[in-house]
Amino acid sequence: MDIQRSEKVKRNKRIRRILYLILTFAVIGGATVVLSKLQPAPPSVESATVVSGEVKRGQMIRNVHGMGTLVPEEIRWITATVNGRIEKRHVKPGDAVKEDTVLIEMSNPELERDALDAQTQLVAAEAELANQRVQLRSQHLNQKAQAAAVRADYTRAKIMSETDAALFIEHLGSERTYKLSKSTADELAERVQIEEERLEIGADSIKAQIAVYEARVRQFKALYDLRRQQLDSLKVRAGLGGVVQDVAVQIGQQVAIGANLARVADPSKLKAEIRIAETQTKDLAFGQRVEIDMRNLGIVEGHVMRIAPAPTQGTLPVDVALDGELPKGARPDMSVDGTIEIERLKDVLYVQRPAQGQEQSVITLFKYVEGGREAVRVQVRLGRSSVTDVEILEGLNVGARVILSDTSQFDSVNRIRLN
Repeated sequence: MDIQRSEKVKRNKRIRRILYLILTFAVIGGATVVLSKLQPAPPSVESATVVSGEVKRGQMIRNVHGMGTLVPEEIRWITATVNGRIEKRHVKPGDAVKEDTVLIEMSNPELERDALDAQTQLVAAEAELANQRVQLRSQHLNQKAQAAAVRADYTRAKIMSETDAALFIEHLGSERTYKLSKSTADELAERVQIEEERLEIGADSIKAQIAVYEARVRQFKALYDLRRQQLDSLKVRAGLGGVVQDVAVQIGQQVAIGANLARVADPSKLKAEIRIAETQTKDLAFGQRVEIDMRNLGIVEGHVMRIAPAPTQGTLPVDVALDGELPKGARPDMSVDGTIEIERLKDVLYVQRPAQGQEQSVITLFKYVEGGREAVRVQVRLGRSSVTDVEILEGLNVGARVILSDTSQFDSVNRIRLN
């Protein structure tokens, strides 16, 4: 027989059920809240695969880096000064030459004919000058002989006039005879003066006429010297002691005036020509210290001697004068690396340059925490930079260790674990 439960028992049972339901929902809700607040597990990274750096304080050397080559300070292109045909090539690239070494021989029949014509004209002008000198000297001698005859006649007439004057005074001669002899002497005296003036004028006239013929001789001599010089130019000489770098013509080739024939350089005087990225050139200046790395030959110091006025293809050419002695094996066109020292910053906070981020910018880096087992993302403001280091303005302190390698794959997380 069933016993009917009281209302109190039923009510207690309902209350317990309600409490159980409330407790169940509370547990589920609490678990949900806790789970929602939990962060996902940070991704793991192998420590051996990342590059780390430590923030330091002290002197930081700002520098820029570029690649380039060694080039001769003095390079001379030998050009054709006359038209001609290449007959012989006496040298090849790499040959050592002296200043008067003949590199190439050319031919030009027209130039040889012009030189012969100029020589003939010069010989004719010199002969004509010699002939004029003989003729003018003969004329001058005739004038001197005539002047001498007039002086002799004047001397006799003067003596006769003086004799007739003495006789006239002593009443031994007539007045008419005295006057006639005196008139003759006076006339001859005037002729003597005229002949002397003619001699002076004749001497000046001879000089002027000789000068004309001498000028013709000089003109033809200058022309002949020019033709001889042009003829000699058919033998092309180095004009500079050094090494032949290039011979730009072939036997049988016809070349015109101004054509490049060969290039000679002095290998004992080299400079470095390096190219700096356009974005790193704003602080370049003349005289800045440079280290030229000649790979396995060592490092040579130098200084900036020339900066190109404008960049080409994103880089700016910079010429570096080498102050130190060149090592054995240094040669033109050898590849080198150049590091230009911009300035020395004293007592600054700096770290090795990270893979990402430019100077005067704000970036994020992963800083080691938990004894190096994890790294968290921090915001860092960068200052001035060099090839290897960058100045830290905000975000890091001395001794902090950060990851410098590329971490762009972790842009979506703020913490990583290091294994």
